[in-house]
Amino acid sequence: MKLTTKGRYAVMAMADLASNINIGATSLSEISLRQNISLAYLEQIFIKLKSKKLVKSIRGANGGYILERPASEIKLSHIIFAVDEEVRMLKCKKHSKKGCNNKSTKCITHNLWDELDKHIHGFFEKVKLQDLVKQN
Repeated sequence: MKLTTKGRYAVMAMADLASNINIGATSLSEISLRQNISLAYLEQIFIKLKSKKLVKSIRGANGGYILERPASEIKLSHIIFAVDEEVRMLKCKKHSKKGCNNKSTKCITHNLWDELDKHIHGFFEKVKLQDLVKQN
């Protein structure tokens, strides 16, 4: 299982916003410096986060981004899926007639990896952005 940098950076950037909520809007350049993430990459990520209504932009001299809703209402799964990230252990599609090896049957360990997928998704559903902020 591998979560790409897009998913990891989206969670990091959102945690940064939630951690700095008291200072108001945060610019992407500030997040970039604090989290050591490329500004250009953050811009791509925030376009997706904004389109999924997880963040909103504030214009002006003190502009930047703020959370669209409270950190207590934003699940990690919301963030990961907003940036089109897919975390899964299986190559096959869940409802496909073809099995894992492009045969008519599933591989012998299919159910094991499918169960692990459910645990991972359950974990990302349970953890909220506020939980990350409290841990730090």
